[in-house]
Amino acid sequence: MSQSTSIPKKMQRVRDHGYDNYMEVEKKTRKVLKVQNIILNEHNQSLPISRLETLAHRIGFTRNTVFEIFEHPVQRVLFCRLTRQAILQIKQENEALLAQVPRAVTCLRKLLMMSNTQRLRLEHVRIARSALGLPDDFEFSVVLRYPQFFRLVDANERRNKYIELVEREPSLAVCAIENVRERIYRERGGDAEDVRFSFLIDFPPGFKIGKYFKIAMWKWQRLPYWSPYEDVSGFDLRSIEAQKRMEKRAVASIHELLSLTVEKKITLERIAHFRQAMNLPNKLKDFLLQHQGIFYVSTRGNQGKLHTVFLREAYRKGELIEPNDLYLARRKLAELVLLSPRKARIDRELVGYRRSRLDDEMGQITRVAVEDAYEDFKGEDVMDQDKDEEGNLTSDIGSDVDSDVGDEDNSFDEDSVSRQETS
Repeated sequence: MSQSTSIPKKMQRVRDHGYDNYMEVEKKTRKVLKVQNIILNEHNQSLPISRLETLAHRIGFTRNTVFEIFEHPVQRVLFCRLTRQAILQIKQENEALLAQVPRAVTCLRKLLMMSNTQRLRLEHVRIARSALGLPDDFEFSVVLRYPQFFRLVDANERRNKYIELVEREPSLAVCAIENVRERIYRERGGDAEDVRFSFLIDFPPGFKIGKYFKIAMWKWQRLPYWSPYEDVSGFDLRSIEAQKRMEKRAVASIHELLSLTVEKKITLERIAHFRQAMNLPNKLKDFLLQHQGIFYVSTRGNQGKLHTVFLREAYRKGELIEPNDLYLARRKLAELVLLSPRKARIDRELVGYRRSRLDDEMGQITRVAVEDAYEDFKGEDVMDQDKDEEGNLTSDIGSDVDSDVGDEDNSFDEDSVSRQETS
């Protein structure tokens, strides 16, 4: 073991409840977003309670402060719509998303520079657009709007479209970890010589570090490697030393990918879409579990179906250390979801909030009827079991995902719900 610079392959996975709790909150907000999008797509931006009840059973929708019930003045039936706070949150998020488009352009340029061929499939970027801070119409508002940076290849068929980089920009080929090292070097001076190729390590609480693991980690931290932005096509990668450097380069590539995201996290399934373009290992879960001091893989948040990878150095006590406006806007929705309906009602009474009939001709239903209606369609929110999550974590995700490029967040069929309602 002392002769090797590799970290032991079999590592004990240690849970970090700060990240898992973060994903439990996101699970609730994800359900709300599904219903919220359906309501916004309706003509009157409201849903009848009968249809909402169907959605509640399908996605586990629960009572919260994002939606309110009112009585239709003509049909005399109960409808559901977004509250004023939810509408303001949507407006704030849209404004933050629009304001950070220049950052998203730079992010996409850097992402393409990390690719072997300077191109990525449009569909793969579309699936990861929310994590990268790209708008839904990024193909037109970002790619086609900046022809000096991007071009579309094979544009006749959407699934075969590629985003290609027009020209590399050397000033962008600097990793986030390199900026951290430079800051440490300036602070410590000559004492920081050992951090030249190292990463910030923060093991989860309860992680056991043995003597041989310390030795392997010490050697691995000092192992040179090629930058994710460096072209390695001309190197002979057959030697053991080259393979070790490529393994560490893969760590740097995933680290940089997470650094480019809005919340410094992304699902493992989305990382897998960029595996071939960035020379990442086939068994990504096992690879990331070897580096629990750099990354954290959470199975919480979607019944173990998705694995969310966090950049540990970017978080402290379950919160982003350097939050941005888009992250803060998204967290506003989580605050609304966690706010109890009773407290929200008291707050509205304190500020004397009432919807104006000039702004909304639907009117309002009485408080008692609202509470009774909520109780009728309230769904169950079942917590994930650790045993099931561990089983899902050991499942193989190393297969080729290029043939299955669906959006993992859309876990239910909206059209089927509509058909059930009309039948």
